[in-house]
Amino acid sequence: MNQPDRYVQFVLPEGERKVKYKADTKLKDAGTFTFRSEDHTIGNLLRMQLHADKSTVFAGYRIPHPLEPVMVVKVQTNGTKSCEDAMLHALEDLGNEYGIMLEEFDQAVAAFSGMH
Repeated sequence: MNQPDRYVQFVLPEGERKVKYKADTKLKDAGTFTFRSEDHTIGNLLRMQLHADKSTVFAGYRIPHPLEPVMVVKVQTNGTKSCEDAMLHALEDLGNEYGIMLEEFDQAVAAFSGMH
């Protein structure tokens, strides 16, 4: 079968970095982030979080090939913040949001368990 092993989607090869950044040579304040072992779930969340940042002019992602666990995110800012800073803030904000959601979930599970 041509399909790669399923674990390849989640496990990074030894020595491989999770994220690589390359500044755009044609557009000012733009760059490309390449994420290994990520898919549309994280891509769309990151894109939406980047759009919420007022300094982001453009944010988009693509999965170059469905059998390769690679996601490419392109970001352009208005110059008040670097692309790296915009991505870092987007990732931190998402982490905070999901931390809060996890706490609320745990509280709801505890309350439900206490009722039964």
